[in-house]
Amino acid sequence: MNRSLRIVALVSSLAALSLGPAGCASSPASDPASPGASPAAGPAETNEKATRAELRIGTYTSDQNGFDTQSHWIDTGKEVVVFDAQFTERHARELVDAIRKETSSPIRFLVITHPNPDKFNGASVFQSIGAKVVASRATADAIHGVHEYKRAFFVDMAKMIPADAYPKEPRVDIVFDHELELPTEAGRIVLRKLEHAGVSSTQTVGWAPEAHALFVGDLVHHGAHAWLEGGIVGGGPRPDLASWVAALDELSAIDEKATVYGGRGAPAPVTDAVPAQQAYLRKAESIVKAYIAELGKKKSELSGPKAPEHHAAIAKRFTEAFPDRTLGYLVQYGVYGLAGQLAKE
Repeated sequence: MNRSLRIVALVSSLAALSLGPAGCASSPASDPASPGASPAAGPAETNEKATRAELRIGTYTSDQNGFDTQSHWIDTGKEVVVFDAQFTERHARELVDAIRKETSSPIRFLVITHPNPDKFNGASVFQSIGAKVVASRATADAIHGVHEYKRAFFVDMAKMIPADAYPKEPRVDIVFDHELELPTEAGRIVLRKLEHAGVSSTQTVGWAPEAHALFVGDLVHHGAHAWLEGGIVGGGPRPDLASWVAALDELSAIDEKATVYGGRGAPAPVTDAVPAQQAYLRKAESIVKAYIAELGKKKSELSGPKAPEHHAAIAKRFTEAFPDRTLGYLVQYGVYGLAGQLAKE
């Protein structure tokens, strides 16, 4: 992988996305208000494997070339479980290095929370060190189509990545249908495929009950803007904000005391993260619908050469509506999916 490569979003009419300098962070901590924190001890809740106090949570955040993607991990004291593999193999290697600086526990499982390339492209790096890649059957089945769609853009269309440098389609080692408790030596890590799709076409969350921690991928962007492309289904984006809102409701039912660790943004109590993300999505839909209504007969421009101009204008409205949220570029380069769908209504 070319280390100086500038990553662009998957938008049919974009030529390139200019990104800032690289940077990353690894932060296993003890303050649940900090990214990558290990939740503080609460009511006694133990099982035969481990107590809550033995579990440690860490976070790696990529640079913008990796879309500011966060991968979280949990160290049980016997092994490490990682959630999401990063967009490139370089970022995946940096993630592995970050984990090894913090713990000597072996990395045994890599969980893909949903079928987007920043979640699965780096999977082979984990397999090379002996970890098993785990995904729901729905995610595993969707990976091929998403991989082909994204590869076509980065390699064939934008010519941003040479064909021999783009990550190969990952192989999933462990597949489950609805729920799976990982065979860890310590602690409990339960994976659950939600009934509703979220940011993508399907969504898995990881739950560590002793730590009251939920690992949810891009289902939640707490304090950050969201990627609004939608799931890649049938060769194109299919955003479903209503399903995303419903998927968020499922989190509280899993653990109402949980801290949510999302794919971007800060960790937050589920009681804060869920309503904030739902309010954001509802406002997002209203912003895009209002913009399309103003375009009138010109809404066809959203799928033509002028599309980037419109996406930038929509992104500006998002930053005005949500001045405290970070990562505004995600809207500009991801909203093509939502705008394209709403323009057809």
